[in-house]
Amino acid sequence: MALDMTAIVLTYNEEIDLADCLESLKDLDCQVIVIDSGSDDGTVDIAKRAGAQVVCHEFESQARQLNWALDNVPMGGGWLLRLDADERLTPELAEELSQRLPEPGEDVAGLYVKRRVYFMGRWMRHGGYYPTWLLRVWKKGAARSEERIMDEHMVLSEGRAAYLKHDIVEESGKELFSWTEKHNRYAVREAAAVLADSEDDQIRPSLFGSPVARRRWLRNRVYGRAPLFARAFLYFGYRYFFRLGFLDGRPGLVFHFLQGCWYRFQVDALLFESRSRGSGRKGPAGTT
Repeated sequence: MALDMTAIVLTYNEEIDLADCLESLKDLDCQVIVIDSGSDDGTVDIAKRAGAQVVCHEFESQARQLNWALDNVPMGGGWLLRLDADERLTPELAEELSQRLPEPGEDVAGLYVKRRVYFMGRWMRHGGYYPTWLLRVWKKGAARSEERIMDEHMVLSEGRAAYLKHDIVEESGKELFSWTEKHNRYAVREAAAVLADSEDDQIRPSLFGSPVARRRWLRNRVYGRAPLFARAFLYFGYRYFFRLGFLDGRPGLVFHFLQGCWYRFQVDALLFESRSRGSGRKGPAGTT
């Protein structure tokens, strides 16, 4: 029996990961829609061969791309699931969704899932990186994405959120060049967001709020107030030593250093470059 749900996958040159993502949705027997932003590799062909509906739309940001799809693409399911192309459902999560939907509980309009990141084939279960809770399943019409350049999350407009037991898996770092190239783009977007200082924070930072609100509070009130450049090294030390990231082995050393230090340092370097120019530029070089 088909599940009353539509899965939405945003793509751009995702031929390395997309097939595994779509394969993980087969057991749900639900509608799958791929929103592509002009891929010039095999992404679109992979999606069509897997039976997904493909819709092309010019990319502005993750948030606007998703909200555009919610407003303009017909979706038959009563529930919606959002996945990134490098993510997949575990079989346990697929089974849990089949059992919980379409009636997850009184007043429940959204479902949080845990993201489990694999890097170079190893689960990054330390360093404070697991579990990361994300609102990825919601009743159609009950949520929209924040209009943010980076770190956008779904916000419920009605009902309450419940928590699922099982995980979404993110297969990261299969090809290190692709991973670093993607994070170069992320760094430009994040620096632009900081400089613009006009993000639509519908999820307000709160130490005692939702998982996203807590992370945002720590980022703004702790990390954001630490000295430029030094904070990247401090954050890496916190993750790698205090939060036991070293237990993730050599792949963990690569991951926690690149994601927790190199990437953070790159964002700071872009901020420093833009602020030093004093030319009135709204964002760092490379911002689109």
